[in-house]
Amino acid sequence: MTRNESSTIIEQQADDEKFMAVAIELAKKAESYDEIPVGAIVVSDGEIIGEGFNQSIMHNDPSAHAEMIAIRQAGKNIENYRLLDCTLYVTLEPCPMCAGLLVHSRIKRIVFGAVDLKTGSAGSVFNITNTEKLNHQITVTTGVLAEKCSALLSNFFKRRRKEKKAKKKQEKQL
Repeated sequence: MTRNESSTIIEQQADDEKFMAVAIELAKKAESYDEIPVGAIVVSDGEIIGEGFNQSIMHNDPSAHAEMIAIRQAGKNIENYRLLDCTLYVTLEPCPMCAGLLVHSRIKRIVFGAVDLKTGSAGSVFNITNTEKLNHQITVTTGVLAEKCSALLSNFFKRRRKEKKAKKKQEKQL
């Protein structure tokens, strides 16, 4: 590996962490609305052109995932439904619905933090993002700030389970 290649990789890692930190802040925003804490941004030429956080519960919309909202906003901002040469940063591996959207949008690259061992579709459970039978494949980078992304999700679900348990206990006392 040349010095320039090494420098480019280090710069890419720094950018990935910088942009994932923004997605993490959006995930925290989702949690403040009692949504599953997932955040996403779309970046083109070093600029954020779309952002989103989970809003399915808030809007009673099963498609209101962070990726879906960020992609829609990005398309509007660049006035194109094709997001060529764009990167999506998301705190959790995309589900099948979002992975399909990413393929259709022709996004170039996906960077995610936490793997989703139940519905992950960028290599964990399914590999929609790199299925050769589809007309577009996406470069995938995994594990960026994975511990922070995973901790957000784990803590959220622990809190939710604790709240449900307390509510059941309270209902029994009535």
